[in-house]
Amino acid sequence: MRIYLSAYWRRITFLLFPFAFFACQEDLPVYDSFAEYPVYAFDDLGMVYTPEATSFKLWSPTAKAVRLRLYDSDDPAATPRSTQKMKEVDGAWSYTAEGDLDGTYYTFQIKQNGRWLPEDTDPYARAVGTNGARAQVINLADTDPEDWDTDIRPALASPTDAVIYELHLRDISLDPRSGIMHKGKFLGLTETGTTTPQGDATGLDHLKELGVTHVHLLPSFDFMSVNEAQPEVPQFNWGYDPQNYNVPEGSYATDPSDGRVRIREFKQMVLALHRAGIRVIMDVVYNHTGRSEDSHFQNLIPDYFYRFNEDGTMSNASGCGNEIASDRPMVRKYIRESVEYWAREYHIDGFRFDLMGIHDIPTMNEVSQALHAIEPSILVYGEGWTAGDSPLPDSLKALKANTPELLNIAAFSDDLRDGLKGSVFNHEEKGFVSGAKGKEMSIRFGVVGSTQHPQINYDSVNYSNAPWAKEPSQCINYVSCHDNHTLWDRLAISNGKDVPSRREQMHRLALAVVLTSQGIPFLHAGSEMCRTKNGNENSYNSGDGVNAIRWNGKRAHKITYEYVRGLIALRKAHPAFRMGETDLISRHLTFIDTPDEQLVAYRIQQAPNDDWADIVVAFNGSGQAQRVPLPAGNWSLVVNGRTVNPEGIGGTQTEWTYLNGGAAAVLRLVN
Repeated sequence: MRIYLSAYWRRITFLLFPFAFFACQEDLPVYDSFAEYPVYAFDDLGMVYTPEATSFKLWSPTAKAVRLRLYDSDDPAATPRSTQKMKEVDGAWSYTAEGDLDGTYYTFQIKQNGRWLPEDTDPYARAVGTNGARAQVINLADTDPEDWDTDIRPALASPTDAVIYELHLRDISLDPRSGIMHKGKFLGLTETGTTTPQGDATGLDHLKELGVTHVHLLPSFDFMSVNEAQPEVPQFNWGYDPQNYNVPEGSYATDPSDGRVRIREFKQMVLALHRAGIRVIMDVVYNHTGRSEDSHFQNLIPDYFYRFNEDGTMSNASGCGNEIASDRPMVRKYIRESVEYWAREYHIDGFRFDLMGIHDIPTMNEVSQALHAIEPSILVYGEGWTAGDSPLPDSLKALKANTPELLNIAAFSDDLRDGLKGSVFNHEEKGFVSGAKGKEMSIRFGVVGSTQHPQINYDSVNYSNAPWAKEPSQCINYVSCHDNHTLWDRLAISNGKDVPSRREQMHRLALAVVLTSQGIPFLHAGSEMCRTKNGNENSYNSGDGVNAIRWNGKRAHKITYEYVRGLIALRKAHPAFRMGETDLISRHLTFIDTPDEQLVAYRIQQAPNDDWADIVVAFNGSGQAQRVPLPAGNWSLVVNGRTVNPEGIGGTQTEWTYLNGGAAAVLRLVN
């Protein structure tokens, strides 16, 4: 039997006799399972630069040898200027290169089972060259824009104070009428004073004018599907094919070959958004990698980062060919350290986890605790579902149903989404706003932020038979996002016989429900101007012609734009619409019994810190006007189906109010 040194004595042996230790590198442990792999407890994996020397470390316990290759160029045809043998301790291989390596590119390569696997990019790379094929040594201090050290996150007292705006970086600037110079770039979101030819604000100024508190950026880390070596060729992808998790995407930078440029321009974007009072959320995709059998994880740390089926094939709960094994200690460590890095180095204010249900609950809780130790106001939320089966038991997954076990983490409400417009899987199906009956309880469920409320009959909610959010801050309310049809396109399918003006009423009603409900409201970019993708349901690679926000829609749908802007301002001005505790909602929000179907009405009384003591909100999903009973007193209408005016619309009303078909109403008691 071969006897191996304990981890402690292996480290001591290496320190005392490094050359002797390296001589017996082939005599390394053989592990019977992933559970036996040593856990590297330090935070120095990857590259650590100083002007005097740069250290390189790769954790790869089953490698029999590892070599570091240094390059002067990111050109794929370039040959390495040197190749260095790395030394192993506790599964981590290291090499320190003397001198100033700033700007040098590098790769790792491991030997396993008697052969060298393909060289690949450092999984912990913080900078890369073109197309992410080689990592780059950089001095991070050189990437900070002017005044970066004085950057301050905009204030956020409570998660339910957030109004999230989901945006793809190219979409906001590619329209020729945007007036934005740096089209499709990080820098496009730094430009101010941009307008359409008619003078309507675009880009950053539009976001500020609209009043959103957070911009949720679709994947902006380095992804595979856009060839950065051909910036002149029109290319588009949402970016859900991760390559280098800790590096900004090169196609959004003015020079993808220089990792410092990517980083500096990303930081400039964050700084500009913060100065505009807007926080930044990153859409992160740790559930799978863009490549499978030939990913850098497989080439450098074979099999460990992935889950496998019993037959040895990669499990595929992501629907993209593989899924990350978040429950393994070093994978969990990788994910946690990655988000910590983005939060600290880039001042990121929130993280949206793609297919969060693939991740295990302990990993998500560790991530949340680490982030909130850095900044308590960071938002963490994700999709509480998977795209396929996984070997991980449902009881351990970060699914929507398991949200009560998650710590300060929110999930998307597909209950409200499909209650409002119909199932995303049945395009012709109607929802509450498009005329369907029997959706009232799903709308009520959304109104209370998916929490426990005595007036919810959970058996009548479309997907959930119990509250899944312990607090409203765990519920993301929305009606559309990048996935599936835009709200405008969906209503055109399900209600094609209705005239556009009628469908626009439905559109406004859906957004009114989202923006007046408890929980955290989430808006798809352009929905405030009835954005269309010409009926394209899955536009992930459909190009700018389909995906770009058409800025003429802001004027063409001015009533809807001003309506959404007014609802955001109303929500921000009145804490009644964003009570942060389940108990407060149960005590202060009461549903009003209405005589007709397709009508939801409720009353908020004495909400804490709100100068409106009594509020009535009503939604009419039918095509006919309906009468909404009012409590005793004089009521001022502040929201109808077209207008938001806190000072009042028309005279006061008593006993009841008429509510047009497809319209919302908000009234406040004036005496």
